[in-house]
Amino acid sequence: MRINSYLFLLLAMTITDLCTGQDTQGFFADDFKPKEAVIPESKEISGPVTDPGVSITVNFQDTVARVLDYIYGNNANVYMTQMISQPELINHIRLLNPNLLRYPGGNLSNMFFWNAKRRKLPADVPNPLYVGGYTKYSDNFWYGKNKRAYTLSVDNYYKMLEQTNSTGIICVNYAYARYGTGPEPVQTAAKLAADWVRYDNGRTKFWEIGNENYGAWQAGHEIDIKNNKDGQPKIISGELYGKHFRIFADSMRAAAKETGADIKLGAVMVEIHKEYDAPIENGWNRGLLEQAGDKIDFYVVHSYYTPYNDNSTAAVILNTSEKATIKMVKHMNEISAECNVSMKPVALTEWNIFATGSKQSCSFINGIHATMVLGELIKNRFGMACRWDLVNRWADGNDHGMFNYGDEPDVPRWNPRPVYFYMYFFQRFFGDHMVSSSVSGNKDVVAYASKFSSGEAGIVVVNRGKKEQVAELVINDFKYGKRCYIYTLTGGDDNGEFSQKVFVNRSGPDNLTGGPVKDLQNIKALSQKINKGIKLGLPAYSVLFLLVEDQEK
Repeated sequence: MRINSYLFLLLAMTITDLCTGQDTQGFFADDFKPKEAVIPESKEISGPVTDPGVSITVNFQDTVARVLDYIYGNNANVYMTQMISQPELINHIRLLNPNLLRYPGGNLSNMFFWNAKRRKLPADVPNPLYVGGYTKYSDNFWYGKNKRAYTLSVDNYYKMLEQTNSTGIICVNYAYARYGTGPEPVQTAAKLAADWVRYDNGRTKFWEIGNENYGAWQAGHEIDIKNNKDGQPKIISGELYGKHFRIFADSMRAAAKETGADIKLGAVMVEIHKEYDAPIENGWNRGLLEQAGDKIDFYVVHSYYTPYNDNSTAAVILNTSEKATIKMVKHMNEISAECNVSMKPVALTEWNIFATGSKQSCSFINGIHATMVLGELIKNRFGMACRWDLVNRWADGNDHGMFNYGDEPDVPRWNPRPVYFYMYFFQRFFGDHMVSSSVSGNKDVVAYASKFSSGEAGIVVVNRGKKEQVAELVINDFKYGKRCYIYTLTGGDDNGEFSQKVFVNRSGPDNLTGGPVKDLQNIKALSQKINKGIKLGLPAYSVLFLLVEDQEK
């Protein structure tokens, strides 16, 4: 019975995609997997006695989107050690199970030579190279055959993927096509990318051509035209990138054909149109699509959600996830239609927050924000997402890294930051199809609901407000079992509203910051009996991850 219902659900989703013509998951869904819930060990509690002021309604048979494993990805950059020599880090990643890890960056992708040894730049690379007003020498470039401890070589990246059961996505050096001083810089750079595809030999399906090349902070954005041999302009444009994309795509696909591999190529897009952007950014997407729309397999966008470099409050941060995510998809649809290009699957290959000044990035608030971003990405049917990033630098708490590199004071190396725990529980307690849900009674409460192929309901409830709430949860068209299981994540009382700690069912961190990592898998869920419904206590600034048994359990 369940198998037949499940097949009917998949068919319905396919028909919906065809009818709307706006399938932003696309071929990423080819690797969709059914998911069975795992009932956790638990200890029984009673629900709150206070009357609920919030009502959460889930419509269990109203499917919104498939939940793809690729939505939980992250970024593994080349400055985070060789990784395979760091068993503690590998174990943390394996437990997190991001499924997808992007490499080699980031901005540095445009200065990365995958087959070169340290300081062995190709002869046609300017040394020094001027990037965004800064001088870059050979020591500032990155090399795929560098075996030193501080970097991640190409071969060890592949080994790390095996050790963490992850799939790769690779960003090739497009900017070399701009700053190369040889007679045919574009063809030379395209061949370098194609040679990586040959070396990869079918291990990687997803490839990006460049990284944020519209930005003045990127190598190749501006070149010295005196050194250029094929008449390129000083400043890049979307139109020029589109022309070059076609050359890269042809070279890389020919290389893939030689190895019998199926690859998908992503193009750099500006995520939304902003009136204050530079003219290059505002015209980028149109120029690109007009030149290469037929060659693109998927759109690549990046978003850091909050205002750039602002000391944003918790309220500002937690109110960005919904609107910004919707705007990205809306813009991709609109620009595709305007350029008469069929809509492509969308990959958000970098995301985080730009808030600085109060250690926001390393706080539990960023964990709550990440929870909501995951929910919104699934709801808006993104095909892929990679959070930025696994490891970065402390920078007095303005660290995008999920793990401490070793420079955070008085905290062990590789200690997971709070966001780790939110993303761990989200994936553990969210099913394989999102279903519709609604909340009334308080605008600070947000809910994301799902179903597992094994029949259970997985619900994520966020209270992004400063006051505790009591909510009643009703799941329509669902046969309740006997119990629901709850993990509640909250912050501490340190660092104002940006606590650097996270508590899981009141189990606190092992260190000065972070969470209860050593005993994470052994923390028991809180179990409530289901009578006529489910009442939930929602602490201030909290996330509840719920698993609700169905009747067959």
